[in-house]
Amino acid sequence: MTDKERISFLRKELAKHNHSYYVLDTPLISDFEYDKLLAELQQLEDRNPDLFDANSPTQRVGGTVLDGFRTIKHKYRMLSLGNTYSSDDLHDFETRLHKQTDDAFEYVCELKYDGAAISLTYENGQLIHALTRGDGTQGNDVTEIIRTIKSIPLKLGGDDYPTNFEIRGEIFLPITGFEQINKQREKEGLEQYANPRNTASSSLKLLDPKEVAKRPLECYLYYLLGDNLPRNNHYENLQKAKEWGFKIPIEIEKHKSIDGVLKFIEEWDKKRHDLPYEIDGIVIKVNDVNLQEEMGFTAKSPRWAISYKFKAEQVSTILEEITYQVGRTGAITPLANLEPVQLGGTTVKRASLHNADQIAKLDIRNGDRVFVEKGGEIIPKVVGVELKYRDLFSQPTVYITHCPSCNSKLERKEGDAKHYCLNKENCSPQIRGKFEHFISRKAMDIDGLGGETIELLIKEGLIREISDLYHLQKAHLLPLKKDGRKWADNIIQGIENSKTIPFERLLFGLGIRYVGETVAKVLCKHFKTIDVLIVSNFETLVTIDEIGDKIAESLVDYFSNQKNIDLINSLKASGLQFVSNTNEIKKSNKLLGVRIVISGIFSQYSRVELKQMIEDHSGKNVSSISKNTTFVLAGDNMGSSKKQKAKDFRIPLLSEEEFLLKIN
Repeated sequence: MTDKERISFLRKELAKHNHSYYVLDTPLISDFEYDKLLAELQQLEDRNPDLFDANSPTQRVGGTVLDGFRTIKHKYRMLSLGNTYSSDDLHDFETRLHKQTDDAFEYVCELKYDGAAISLTYENGQLIHALTRGDGTQGNDVTEIIRTIKSIPLKLGGDDYPTNFEIRGEIFLPITGFEQINKQREKEGLEQYANPRNTASSSLKLLDPKEVAKRPLECYLYYLLGDNLPRNNHYENLQKAKEWGFKIPIEIEKHKSIDGVLKFIEEWDKKRHDLPYEIDGIVIKVNDVNLQEEMGFTAKSPRWAISYKFKAEQVSTILEEITYQVGRTGAITPLANLEPVQLGGTTVKRASLHNADQIAKLDIRNGDRVFVEKGGEIIPKVVGVELKYRDLFSQPTVYITHCPSCNSKLERKEGDAKHYCLNKENCSPQIRGKFEHFISRKAMDIDGLGGETIELLIKEGLIREISDLYHLQKAHLLPLKKDGRKWADNIIQGIENSKTIPFERLLFGLGIRYVGETVAKVLCKHFKTIDVLIVSNFETLVTIDEIGDKIAESLVDYFSNQKNIDLINSLKASGLQFVSNTNEIKKSNKLLGVRIVISGIFSQYSRVELKQMIEDHSGKNVSSISKNTTFVLAGDNMGSSKKQKAKDFRIPLLSEEEFLLKIN
């Protein structure tokens, strides 16, 4: 047998044993025998460098230290799930789904693993790259890190996998592995890690794959994406993925109603503490892949999936004082300053009290012993009071009536939970907040400027409005810092460089209420220029996918204020980008004003490709049939209820061939 043949044999053999040990949990040989085979393969590869393969089992120990992570755009947006905490919320979720489709559907229930999300791309059965969630649009390329996790296949088994597909899952650290790491760190005199979740997440940020290889990380995969998936339902796709070598959880069930889902939740709420890893809830998904596509997404999450979060861990401690924080929008947030307490592996000193209604509802007072939990939020929240410990002389909390910063009278709009300081022009936290948001990494990303510098420039009277940044000169900055020439140069250069930042990030940076990163991208893609966006009315805005009533109202309100228009005009004059720089060119206007629903399975093109064709020819994709639908692009297996609805509204059905003739 030649070296090449032996190398090929050993790679396949070791891959088989990896799968048996780390995925099936049924080792076929001893560790000693495995190590002998691996050592032989390493020797042969060292002797034959021309036969190097990045997906060889020998590469799982980690290669050279990385200089940093490059960023790659996700082919499919990697969004987070909406959270729910009650059965009522789940019934509301089901009601929303039935409003979007008349077709019958079932749910798939999965455990919600507490780790770090990962997306793996395979081509021709080999791992090509692995990306973190990042901002949902793009993530860090952590492929070299992921190769060290032995439960992730580098090459797939079988031969019926798609040529190109993506599979997503969760990187996590089993509880026993976490305890082993901390025991070792204790021996070495190092600080122990706080919890398995943070340790798993931080592992994906290490630049040394060899260090990551020392951590017993695991990966469960739970979602398959691509144009040529083996099945039309989520559950069966996962079972096929298991055949290819992926570690797919066995704790997955299908249910036909929310009542079945709730039984699954109740069962795992009791059993979760017996698992060898941490979970914090249950994920519920619509099983039918076509329906998933039809239901689509909001700006932040899929409409066809939701996560039910288990009741969070609670601790009790003393509320020392209630203080109030002013946000950049003027929103007032009451905060509980607590006697420090351990919660979920971290020391908690502050917790949110949300708003005046929450304080009144719980009757929270200074000096109370309160219950605190983390729930699904970054900042812990106070959820109750231990009344038996209350001081007899304690006084009810009176919510503030004036801004703690500028003393302006607070206002609260009908239907809004929060109080607001409307003194945007003279309230320091609001002034500082709007600058910090504008210069942040996801907005204008201005090098040289940070919170302290912004505060200094405001204090010195050099900036008041965002547009003032673009009138700063080096001469203004030099007196502020001893030997500050380089410091001043960096700031001026950073401001100048920001003039090339794309329109979508500039729009996000303006800080319009409810206009986050994703909404800004949607608006820029649709309107192309700020001038068209400014004159758009409420009715026009709400017709855009992912733009709801609240966002539309906020935009109309923002652009009806002349001070905001003056700001935009000033920034335009300074050379900032208020025109979309996308190279998207419409192929024709053949579908202008046409609203199309896609339903069923197609033979020539994928649904994603057909949606793109509709947009290329100026048409609009809509998710559900209504009297405003122009026609339905109908493929095989279109639901009978959809056909009936189209018939009731007298909406024509076009086949794939008829549609292609129409645009060509």
